[in-house]
Amino acid sequence: MSQLDDSPLPNGKLVLRIIPQPANTNSSGDISGGWVLLQMDIAAEETARSVAKGRVAMVACEGASFLSPVKMGSALCCYTKITDIGKSSVQVHVEVWTQNPQDDARRKVCDSTMVYVAIEESGRIRALPIND
Repeated sequence: MSQLDDSPLPNGKLVLRIIPQPANTNSSGDISGGWVLLQMDIAAEETARSVAKGRVAMVACEGASFLSPVKMGSALCCYTKITDIGKSSVQVHVEVWTQNPQDDARRKVCDSTMVYVAIEESGRIRALPIND
């Protein structure tokens, strides 16, 4: 079995791939954790919006775990997977992986579960559309 065969792989669908810029770094020169959370929210919201067929709002972010820093020059990739659908809510698990441009190696750096509710234009919670 080759090294690639026993390496963990991202779980979910690639929803966002972005190259962090120098403005996204913290005082240590790594990518800011807050900026990473923003990208996770963008990816998870897109996934929840596709289920809700419209506007959604985040109501919870559960257990964000940072495993390693994100270095400048690496591509940040957000993978999402729907883990639960309620009457008005969508639970989305997000994994963040980096891709090193020199060797194309991937490394998991963070994951979290985010919960969104479907909302009307007025901001009131609404039921999710029924899938046929």
